[in-house]
Amino acid sequence: EVQLQASGGGLVQAGGSLRLSCTVSGFTFDDYAIGWFRQAPGKEREGVLCINNINGRTWSKESVKGRFTISTDNAKKMVSLQMNSLKPEDTAVYYCGADPGERGCSVSMYYGMNYRGKGTQVTVSS
Repeated sequence: EVQLQASGGGLVQAGGSLRLSCTVSGFTFDDYAIGWFRQAPGKEREGVLCINNINGRTWSKESVKGRFTISTDNAKKMVSLQMNSLKPEDTAVYYCGADPGERGCSVSMYYGMNYRGKGTQVTVSS
């Protein structure tokens, strides 16, 4: 059974940092791309960052470049999202997804991923 579990959300002031983690099981970690998405109330889901474990390539939403980074721990089957210089507009439920790496991050982030875990709330106060 495929499982993805996001954790690490919370309340932070603007300019602060948070680190989210996504722990996965049930599939071959090295063959998949893992992506982070977010959805704010009343808004559509948007892709944030993705890393393809097949080749290490990443994809990033333009507005988070320079502030958010993604990293992977193959031994722990975990992908982390480090979020710095947070802004109120980053407030959303963040969740992770997984997709076969052959599709590539850009395709997976645009169309959505096959597997998705429950989200974790991130709230940035002004």
